[in-house]
Amino acid sequence: MSARRVRVPSLFGDGGDPGTERRPVPEEAGQRRRFLFAVPPLAGHVAPTVGVASELVRRGHKVAWAGRRAFLEPLLRRGSQIFQAEDEASAARLDRARDEWLGMRGPDGPRFLWEEFAIPLGHAMMPGLEAAVKRFRPDVVVSDQLVVAAPVAARLRGLPWATSAATSAGLVRPPRDLAGAEERVRELIGGFQLAHGIDDLIDLRFSDHLVLAFTTGALIGDTAFFPDHFAFAGPALRRPSTGDFPWRWLDEGNGRPVVLVSPGGDGPEGVRLAWDAAEAVADMDVRAVIVAPPEAVPGPPPGVLVRERVPRLTLLKRMAAVVCQGGHNTVCEALANGLPLVVVPVRADQEAVARQVAGAGAGIIVPGGRAGAAGLRSALGAVLDGDAPREAAARVAESFAAAGGAVHAADRLEKLA
Repeated sequence: MSARRVRVPSLFGDGGDPGTERRPVPEEAGQRRRFLFAVPPLAGHVAPTVGVASELVRRGHKVAWAGRRAFLEPLLRRGSQIFQAEDEASAARLDRARDEWLGMRGPDGPRFLWEEFAIPLGHAMMPGLEAAVKRFRPDVVVSDQLVVAAPVAARLRGLPWATSAATSAGLVRPPRDLAGAEERVRELIGGFQLAHGIDDLIDLRFSDHLVLAFTTGALIGDTAFFPDHFAFAGPALRRPSTGDFPWRWLDEGNGRPVVLVSPGGDGPEGVRLAWDAAEAVADMDVRAVIVAPPEAVPGPPPGVLVRERVPRLTLLKRMAAVVCQGGHNTVCEALANGLPLVVVPVRADQEAVARQVAGAGAGIIVPGGRAGAAGLRSALGAVLDGDAPREAAARVAESFAAAGGAVHAADRLEKLA
């Protein structure tokens, strides 16, 4: 459907708080509720919801998931109830669009993400989500910002719904070079609602009932202008595991600091970052654990350990700093442990998170594609040798701990139900 030019109100200054009237909070204590989580086939967007869902289950509530079953099963606890809510015929096309977006640079990325992935994903998920809502009968729908079908399904049935803002990149005003893309995204979101029978248009990225933001003001900046239904819960971290890791290797460095390098993918940019990091630490009194396939760093130099998978949360407790591309989960996991960062962003969303890290004083940005071993070596030296980045990271860690994470998010969802 080719929608007319629509005007979806913006979080950043068009005024008003549009949407349906909020339901009253039930007063009865100890009620058991049903929560349906709708997520896209993006691991980083699923991760923060897992901790929240686990906390709800611990409290005795019923939780189900809507998304791509084959993608979700390895990420969720065994026995999780999953509703297949994606048109399987569209999966290959959506995966190609996702993979292309993951490697995109510059201002074209956000427009492409919504035109070629998020909106087509919404149309593909709409029938399955409506069926899931009908069968599961949730009291609350929890929707990732990229799953526009979930809030539409909830609104059509008059259900309260919450937004899961998996990355803080979408919570800040876009830079000027993305203003056109932002306007286009809002047009697409409006057109999607019109296509599915809703003409009371709102920005489906931000519920008017509850927005769960997995960050705090210590990282994102001033949160005073956000409405009260924005809950800044901090990261909802999973339970640490020891996993399969040669822990003795960490003790063989004679006290030298160890940094974690998390390229965030096996694409060309990730491989380049892994290799540059290996070269950088080879000339430093530093050791590194690089999370990458072995072929990304063939014949690593002494003091460099390459592992395709690591028990990240446990390992971070032994690290001195983190190098990454600016994925929100990796950044928050590092900062939750008080670790300074070197951020080498590629995509626009990573650049937004990187600016937040630098603004908080908790790390250094090295422009993606121009890092090289020398640039990484200089940035690593600065965050390891200076007190300011560690102190800033510690302040962010304190704010995360105080925010409550999954517990606070579950509290707010219970009040919404």
